[in-house]
Amino acid sequence: MSWLDPDDENDDEDKYADYEARNRPNPKGNRARTKTRPEHSDAVTGRVLTVDRGRYTVLVGEGSEEHEAIASRASELRKQAIVTGDRVDLVGDTTGVDGSLSRIVRIQPRTTVLRRSADDSDEVERIIVANADQMLIVVAAANPEPRPRLVDRYLVAAFDAGIAPILCITKTDLADPTEFLANFTGLDIRVVTSGLGATPTEEITALLSGHSTVAVGHSGVGKSTLVNALVPTANRAIGRVNTVTGRGRHTSSSTISYRVGVDGWIIDTPGVRSFGLGHVNPENILRSFADLAAIAEDCPRGCTHLPDAPDCALNERINDGGELGDAGEQRLDSFQRMLASLSSKDN
Repeated sequence: MSWLDPDDENDDEDKYADYEARNRPNPKGNRARTKTRPEHSDAVTGRVLTVDRGRYTVLVGEGSEEHEAIASRASELRKQAIVTGDRVDLVGDTTGVDGSLSRIVRIQPRTTVLRRSADDSDEVERIIVANADQMLIVVAAANPEPRPRLVDRYLVAAFDAGIAPILCITKTDLADPTEFLANFTGLDIRVVTSGLGATPTEEITALLSGHSTVAVGHSGVGKSTLVNALVPTANRAIGRVNTVTGRGRHTSSSTISYRVGVDGWIIDTPGVRSFGLGHVNPENILRSFADLAAIAEDCPRGCTHLPDAPDCALNERINDGGELGDAGEQRLDSFQRMLASLSSKDN
């Protein structure tokens, strides 16, 4: 039996008729989340010069009034990689004075992306630099010994990204690089050489003018020495090659961009001993060899274009004494060598 008076059974409804339920307060005391993001119409654009433990050095106002600003990443970009060479939009304090901190709110569309994976079986890519249009591949003629297959991998990555390669041979005072360069005779690649006391800074500066060039190379090949010659204020650390193992020591631990001349940029990257290509599509390599791609149109579907590929039009042209010529045969050899570098990831 109810303790309420039967005549007052609607008393509770009347009592709370005008009561408005209160929303539970936000325990963090901040505003509710929304998917609507500000447009940041007042953002300024800059070039990412280097990345260091979640802080980005960004060049703002390229030209007569340029300066460097330190920035953090906006929360909405936490799942996106921001790398050296990126063009980004900043808000907040972009003055660059000590203690100032701006915020990166947008990454502008990239023209190119240079990537590598941990190894050939790993399809998880790591972006090294963005918006580079040239790759300076630095190789020592000796100490450490040049590695043609590593250069092949650099070329694969460059062709895959749509970046023009340049080959720079250092330490030519220690050995003649002619035999090594014969591996790439069939390729249309600009080659510059450098020796002790004979660094072709003017020639390389001219090649870098008007371009954003990423420098890559095996540890100990003299890449940082070359960067210091091109940019005396860079002060990149220089290491020595181990006399027992013949391997170079990792001295550059960060990727950083320097201006060369008036309008050129060189992006120095840490030296590596391997360069994974798990992310590369072999078809991108063929497109970089237009003359061979035209012949390959007669290949069967799924042709690997390797020397043992059945009914491969490229191999048949060579075997039948076709009109590839010496340079064409050398280009085919280089092309097939690059494909062989990729084939291991499927084994």
